[in-house]
Amino acid sequence: MNATKTLIKSCYAIALACAMTACSSDKNNETNTGQTVELPKVEIQKVYSQDVDQISEYTATVEAYKTNNISTSTANRIKDILVDVGHKVAKGQKLVVLDNVNIDQLKVRLDNIEREYNRAVQLLEIGGGTQSAVDQLKTELDATRRQYDNLVENTVLISPINGVVTARNYDPGDMTGATPILTIEQLRPVKVLVNISEGDFTKVHKGMKADIKLDVYGDELFTGTVALIHPTIDPATRTFTIEIDINNNDERIRPGMFARVIMNYGTANHVVVPDRAVVKQTGSGNRFVYTYKDGIITFNKVELGQRINNAYEVISGIEDGADVVITGQNRVVNGGKAELVTK
Repeated sequence: MNATKTLIKSCYAIALACAMTACSSDKNNETNTGQTVELPKVEIQKVYSQDVDQISEYTATVEAYKTNNISTSTANRIKDILVDVGHKVAKGQKLVVLDNVNIDQLKVRLDNIEREYNRAVQLLEIGGGTQSAVDQLKTELDATRRQYDNLVENTVLISPINGVVTARNYDPGDMTGATPILTIEQLRPVKVLVNISEGDFTKVHKGMKADIKLDVYGDELFTGTVALIHPTIDPATRTFTIEIDINNNDERIRPGMFARVIMNYGTANHVVVPDRAVVKQTGSGNRFVYTYKDGIITFNKVELGQRINNAYEVISGIEDGADVVITGQNRVVNGGKAELVTK
């Protein structure tokens, strides 16, 4: 009898436990099926294409328009140097006087050869000489005259340009050598040489204007003009060089100054997106803009142009009139759904 009661109690306990487990399972299923999945919330902004100035900025160093090294073709002793560093000089102005001992000796020789040549010509005219003698003296006379003229030219050195003396390497009494005696630089105008990507080769033309900023003068703008376009492209850097002349009548711009050159290549019609819409992919230089359409998020790899205040020009990757995500990008997935937040 006791065994029977014990068995009945055990069966009752098992049945009760099964009933409770079943009830708990049913409740859990109700909870799961009744739970609402919360979608990530995003804010969007519609973007449009617009005309954007195609501005490119380059760095360069100011150079003199012309640089002349004043020297002599033959070694000679310096008699006098008439200018010093910082002096302004005019074209044709005397700069250096060299020893003229050699020139006096050569002048005597030149005069003697010229007299002999004239006598030989007179003798030939009266039948008392030969044509070969005349020709020989004529050759010697021409060579000596060229030598004399060259020595005269290298005895008194003059400036070939208007400019400023920027270097002096000798003093009176020194013998000239391989180093120039003086360096003269033309500062009106000055120029900058800029290396430009070959992709912009067709956009640059002679006479094109450029804005130049010099760090020493802050945001003050100077105007330059493209004066020369080098005809070849460097295969190593895929760039070509242009020369820009800058009027420098007040000589405020000096060679060696650091310059920022701003070129305007016209306008292009591109979509402009807020900077908040641009997402950088971690570990790479790729940029993405997320778009929202019919409740679905799409990741779009974009090529950015220039920054415009708080926005970016988009060269490719986004269509005109697209809705771009500007907040909530860190909670969405490509192809996933999202809920709009309105403000």
